[in-house]
Parts: sequence; C-alpha cells; structure tokens
Amino acid sequence: MHRSTEVQWTLGPTIVDGTLVMPGGTGPFPAVVMAAGSGPTDRDWTSPLLPGTNGSASLIAAELAQAGFASLRYDKRVTGPHAVENLRVLMGSLSMQSHVDEYAGAVDFLAARADIRADQIFGLGNSEGTLHVLHYQLGNPEVPLAGIILAAPPGRPVGVVARSQLAAQAATVPNGAALLAFYDAAAARFEAGEAANPDPALPDEVKNLIAALESPANLPFSRELWNADTVPLLAEMTVPVLIIIGKKDLQVDWRADGEPLMMASRGKPHITIVFPPNANHVLKYEPQDRSALVPGEVVVHYNADGVPLDSETMDTIRDWLSHCVASKDARDGE
Repeated sequence: MHRSTEVQWTLGPTIVDGTLVMPGGTGPFPAVVMAAGSGPTDRDWTSPLLPGTNGSASLIAAELAQAGFASLRYDKRVTGPHAVENLRVLMGSLSMQSHVDEYAGAVDFLAARADIRADQIFGLGNSEGTLHVLHYQLGNPEVPLAGIILAAPPGRPVGVVARSQLAAQAATVPNGAALLAFYDAAAARFEAGEAANPDPALPDEVKNLIAALESPANLPFSRELWNADTVPLLAEMTVPVLIIIGKKDLQVDWRADGEPLMMASRGKPHITIVFPPNANHVLKYEPQDRSALVPGEVVVHYNADGVPLDSETMDTIRDWLSHCVASKDARDGE
C-alpha cells in the first residue's frame, strides 16, 4: 500500500509545494521526479483552464508505487498554494532557468532522503516539462538523473508546434485561412520582440494565448520557450532515455515530431522511442479513432472522471524503469 504525503521546500525567497508518494516497505527506493506541461498546469497535471481533477500525474504516481518506485511531483511556483506570494517575487524574472531550478529543488529534496536511492532517480517530463528535465540533466547537476522519460516531447521548436495545432483547428472553421494569417502576423511581431497586437477577428482563445505569451509575468520565459527545441538537447544525452508519443496525441504529432526525434536518436542504443497506438497527450487511453478526434475538443476530456491511463504506455514505462534499475545494479555488482 503506497503512502502519499504533502511536502514543501524553499527555493530562494519562494516556496515549492509537492506530493511525495512512497511504496510500501522501508526502501531505499528508486524514484521518479515529474515535471508538468505548459501553462498553469499543476503537480497532478490538471489546470484551472480545463474541467476535471483526474490528473495523469497522480495516477502515474500510484502506478509507479505499485511497481516499487517512489515519486515526487510538484506545483510550479506560480500555480501552487503559494502562487500569489511567489509571483510577487518572480514577476518579470521567470525564465527557462527558473523552471530548471524548480526541478533541481525536487531532485535534491528526494536525494537527501535516506529512503531514496540517490543514484536511481529518474526524470519524467510531459510536453513542456520534457525541456526542463533535459536542461536539468545537461546542467552538470550534483545529482544526475539515472534515466529520463520524455512524454509527448516536441520534436520541433515550440512555436512551430503551437502553430501546427492552431492550423489544425483553423482547418475546421469558416474563414480559417484568414484567421491563421492574422495569427501568423501577430506571432511574427512577438518573435521580433514587438507588441503582438493580435487582430480583433481572432477567436478569444487565440487572443488569450497571445496575451499569456506577452504577460509580464511570463517574460522572458515565453520568448525562450517559443524557440526551444528538444532535438539538439536529446543529441547530448548519455543516460538511458525513453521517448513516448501517443498516436492519439493531437498536440504533439507522432509523425511530424517523432521523425526529428528518431533522426536524433539514430545510432544511439540508449534512446528508445515508442508510439503507443491509443495514448493521448497526457498518456490517457483514447478509444476513438484518430480521424474522429476534434483538436479543440480533445483537451476538455484530459482530466475527466474515470478516464484511465493508457495501459500499454504504463507497461512500457514500468518495464523500462525496472530494466534500467536492474542493469545498473548488475553493473555495480560486477
């Protein structure tokens, strides 16, 4: 029976809140540190922008505990219970590095525990979170990760992936081509460091996206993120890496994003790439045929009650983690 505990730690003048899940027994246990995706996504991978509280990360943590792995998931400092006071400190200074610092704090928190194997801490990032896990590992950390799981990593620059998502939605609405052109013009201004000044004809959700990018609270991070690319980071990885992109994922495409990642992985036996046929962006099971999925509607069901994780994906994650642990133990015993 696993045990779940609310924890927190300080990061400079701010507070990070998280949930530690421990397997039954005394340990020490191998462990996984999870990093959430983009926007105001919390430790459970739920969001105030989406209905439901059935977050994938909490489900993954329970499954990992059954397999003998501890886990730690945490709120970004601008999404958790201390978001308001943290934001006062972080306003205008959020950056890619500040997200890496959050992740490092979580790894250090685990590594300091006697019931955790500091040499067997793995990273698991979803979507944007994959970038933070990769940057952490490449930053020569005091506690390097034993391996990394990249769930729905973008295989193209983030701005290109976002544009492809909007293009798919534009294709389903009247005057979609003209609306996409308005978006392209605003995005070009943003990339040039100017005010995006989106056309009033754009749908509210698109204008809200642009406003979030330009928000003083998100700069300079959003400009760094817009051009961030997983592929060159992956090429530098030397630890085992598992890449998962579900074929029912409409935010990261298993072909368009998978191909650059496969190219970067060629000749690197420590990198494994899988494309589960029924997994969506947050590793949930999606029963519908991909052709029946509507881009603008899929995300609404991410955290709906009763929607389970994709079992094939979870089997892959458990088997990969167990193999990594067993392989290292075997090497250490030689």
